[in-house]
Formats: sequence, C-alpha cells, structure tokens
Amino acid sequence: MKLGFIGCGNMANAMINGIVASQVVKPDEIIASNRSMPALEKAQAAYGIHVTQNNNEAAEADIVFLCVKPKVYPEVIKQIRDQMTDDQIIVTIAPGFTLEALENAFGKPVKLVRTMPNTPAMVSEGMTAFTTNELVSRAETEQVKKLLNAFGRCEEVEEFMMDAVTSVSGSSPAYVYMMIEAMADGAVRDGMPRAQAVRFAAQAVLGSAKMVLETGRHPGELKDMVCSPAGTTIEAVAVLEEKGFRAAVLDAMAACTKKAKGK
Repeated sequence: MKLGFIGCGNMANAMINGIVASQVVKPDEIIASNRSMPALEKAQAAYGIHVTQNNNEAAEADIVFLCVKPKVYPEVIKQIRDQMTDDQIIVTIAPGFTLEALENAFGKPVKLVRTMPNTPAMVSEGMTAFTTNELVSRAETEQVKKLLNAFGRCEEVEEFMMDAVTSVSGSSPAYVYMMIEAMADGAVRDGMPRAQAVRFAAQAVLGSAKMVLETGRHPGELKDMVCSPAGTTIEAVAVLEEKGFRAAVLDAMAACTKKAKGK
C-alpha cells in the first residue's frame, strides 16, 4: 500500500510520523509533495520518506491525503483529478468541504474519505472523525481506520456531524490551551514559577482527560469525586458556575460550528 501526501505541513507531518512510528506503512512506500523544498527535506530526513515538488507524483499513490489549506483545495484538485482512478482513495482534512462538494470538484465518481483531525496528532494523541462516500468498501474503510489510529484515535461519524466535530475536537485544543494558560496564570499569581505552573496545569488536564477515557465514567461524576463538602474544589466550581463557564464553552462551540457550516 502506497501513501501520497499532498501538502507537507504540520498535520501531514503528524500523520506521517504516527504511521511510520507504528509501522503501519514503511517509509519507502510514502511520498509527500509540497511547494517548499526545505519542508520536504525536513520530512525526508525525519521519516525517510520520498519527497517531490510535483503534486501529480504524490497523486499516484493508492491512498492520497489532501493536506493543503482549504483555500488551495480547488487548485490542487484541478491539478490531479484527471489522473485519479477508480481504485484510489482520497482522504481530505479540510473543514467545510462536504463529500458532495468534493465529488463535484473532481467531476467524476471517486472514493472519498472526509476527515477532521486535530493538532494533538502531532504527539500521537489526535482525535479524528471520518466519513466516507458509498464507493469506499468496508475493507477499504478498515484500511483507512488503521492509518488514522496510528496518530491517536478515530471514529466514524455520519457526515452531518462533521461540523459539530470541528467544534468539539478540531478546534477545541485552542480552548484547552486557553484554560491551561489561565490556570497557570492563577498559580503564578499565587507564587509559583511560570514554567512549573504550566507543567502542573497541563498534567492536570492530561490526567483528567485520561480518567474520562479510561474509567468510562461521566465527567460530572468524576467532578463530584473531587468536590468534598465545604471544600476548596466546590468553592472553585461555584465561582466557575457564577461566571458562566459552561455557558461560555457552549456559546463558543456554537459559534465554531456555525462558522464550519459557512454561515
């Protein structure tokens, strides 16, 4: 199985790193294309893959990942669409590009997998949602799942959920980074050195997330476990409720989803 990556930015590097590290595909079966030669040389040195500045060479692979910025999608698809065959699978990562829009851009029936990864893929802890068109078989879907799981976790969703996925996982690392920064600011205010404060805050978030995933318990139940009667935690939770913490998160996600829908 040969993989082609059109675009060699952060997300493509994250995917390639996970795929190579997990030995799902050998480095010599991967080729990446990009306008910037320095970016390609860096990826080649890091992963041992083939590189090219010609998108059409990368588009010869069995599975082709379109990892360019959304605004460049029409241009890149126009470059490669005539050479795409019935056997190839095209994996996209751009928000807002529906399967129907992609099919129209290619101008012919092609096997499409629409995904929404997130930046924690760069440390092999990504969360990727995906959906396929009807031309992708279950066996091919399993192939793609194995690739997506190489840099974190993945789940198949119905396409109408993809805009919600953008707000709950695609964009949400930014919200979490803001929370970590705010928590660190609070610790600095109380006398802790900045670097140490960031480590404490980040580890607390990491551990809390792991508790949710590994115990299977509801986040509210886990929150209640930390909140002793008349204790420090419930005092902090009361302030967060008073300041509209939940409402702010809900409103932010609604705005994100609306933007993803193009409204």
